[in-house]
This record gives sequence, structure tokens and C-alpha cells, in this order.
Amino acid sequence: MTDLLYSEEEEALRAAVRDLLADHCDAPGVIARTESDTPHHREAWKALADGMGLAGLLVPEAKGGQGATHREAAVVLEELGRAVAPVPYLTSAVVATEALLACDADDLLADLATGRRIGALAVALNIAPGTAYKVVKHEDGRLRGELTGIADAAVADVLLVPADDGGLYAVDATAATVTPQVSLDLTRPLATVTLDGVPGRLLGDAEPAVRRALLAGAGLLASEQFGLADWALTETVRYLKERKQFNRPVGGFQALKHRLAQLWLEVVNLRAAARNAADALANGEDVEVAVTVAQAFAAPVAVHAAEEALQLHGGIGMTWEHPAHLYLKRAKADSIAYGTAGAHREALAGLVDLQAP
Repeated sequence: MTDLLYSEEEEALRAAVRDLLADHCDAPGVIARTESDTPHHREAWKALADGMGLAGLLVPEAKGGQGATHREAAVVLEELGRAVAPVPYLTSAVVATEALLACDADDLLADLATGRRIGALAVALNIAPGTAYKVVKHEDGRLRGELTGIADAAVADVLLVPADDGGLYAVDATAATVTPQVSLDLTRPLATVTLDGVPGRLLGDAEPAVRRALLAGAGLLASEQFGLADWALTETVRYLKERKQFNRPVGGFQALKHRLAQLWLEVVNLRAAARNAADALANGEDVEVAVTVAQAFAAPVAVHAAEEALQLHGGIGMTWEHPAHLYLKRAKADSIAYGTAGAHREALAGLVDLQAP
């Protein structure tokens, strides 16, 4: 039976990532970045990708990566979710990397693994694994079309674009027109990508590459959602122990104890589902079931945790200076990323042959 507990190496990785994020992604700094024209934290990304080599966790050593598994990547994403870090780890080190692993593109893989370049799969963030996605036209060796809802496209160096001929093409981001879209989650901004007759390098078949990429993205997104929910629960408990009303800690009130107990149960169950998805991706066993279970459960829990944090922090939680709003916006945006919980429940019903009557 698979052991879903964290290994000593995974705990050491967690500690290292948490220390790095404490130095680079403090709450005031992240809030300030969301108000600027450069929400992405390039220094933090460089420290993660170049300094710690984490961008290449999923890339085999023979191809320039670390040769680790999805379990280690999940630990990194837990900490990134806990800090709502504005770095393109999920989109580049997981989704774009998985797409390239399904193709013959070792040079691009090495670039993404070392952090020299940032990749983005040009498929809308809300697309679930195995569902239809928009493609661009491929005519006379050129790509033409418009794709919307592309996460982290503004910071990408290379775009992986699916075309109507069934191919997946690598496009230099400087050859495309990337227009920022209004995004709820400003720590993971969206953009519209317009291709007006730009050249592209054929990497391989788009369908299996996109499916693999979105499946890994959905599975490891659950770990990010767990990290977010765990931060919300931990910070809310800490605040309610300190905040006093009627000369006693607010956390001692019975009604609030019940709400926190219920939230704790949801968060620990989310941890189990997220760990199971990461382990399934690492081992290649029952991947689709594990991922759909995790995503069917993750979004409601993360949103609930962020909403409880906002409400139970009282007046201070409603201010822009407190980071609670960052977590609520990330939780809401994540709830539709790589498919909604409802879409995953429907997919799960088909996978286990439990269709509704």
C-alpha cells in the first residue's frame, strides 16, 4: 500500500522552500506587487528555479532536470499556495513541462528545467483534462488566431500553442501579442495571446501532450489549494487565540470552535486527496480517478477556508492591507482552473461507472 506520509526528504524540501518564500514573498510585498504593473516576482522565481533547481523537478536528469517526482513538486506547490506566491511554477514547471515531456523537445525541456526560459501552455486556464480546447490556424507554416485566458502568458518566454492540424507548436513569446486580461487573482494573471502569422516549431501531437499537461496541472493544483486552505485555517486559529472580546479569547466561543473543527476536518481530508493525486501521478497508477477525486473535493474546501478566514478575522480581514483577500481571490480562481469541481465529479462518475439515474 502506498505511503502518503511525507518523507524526511520532502519535509526538508518544505522547510527550504518555506524559508525562501519567507524572504521573498512576504504578504505586504505580494500585495504591493498586485497593485503594480509587474505582479510576477522574478527574483523569487530565479531563487526557486536557478538557486534551488526546483523548476526541473519533473524533468529526468538525462534531460537536464532533477529527476524527482510529482510528490516533491506537490510539496513545493503546497508552500507556494501557502504564500500565494506570484511565480509561474504551476504553469511552467508543471503544465508546460509535462506537455514537453510528451514531445521530442529536449532542448526546451532543459531551458525550462534550469529556469533560463519560462513556458506557458496556450490553453485557457479553465479547461479540464480531456475536454475540448481552442486552437489556432496553421497555414503556410504560420500560426494565426487568438487564445484567451492564458495563465502567466505575460511572463512566458515560449508559448506552446495547439493548432488545427493537430500539432503542438513552440512560439517565441516576443512574436505574439500578449494583452493582459482583467483577472480576479492578480498573483496569477491571465492574458489574451494573438498570433498574426507568426512562425512556430512543431513539437509533436497536441492532443496527448495537452491532456497529459492538464491532468498533471489539475492533480498538483490540489496541493496548492491544500497549502492555501492550511494557511487560512492556521492563521485564523492563531488570530482567534489572540483576539479578545468580553475579556476572553474569541476562539473560546463555542460557535467558533464548531466552525473551526469542521474546517479542520475538511482541510485534513483535502491533504489526503491531494497527496493521493500527487502519488498517483508519480506512480502512474489510477491517475485519472485520483486527480478527479482531488479536484472534486479541493475547490470547495479551499474557498470555504478562505471565506472563513476573511469572516473570522473580523474588521481587519476586510481590509486591503490584510492578505486574506489574496487567498480568497486565489481560491476562487483556482476553483475553475483545470475544470470546476462539478466537471470533475461528472468525469469521475464516468470513470467509476456510477452515472446518475
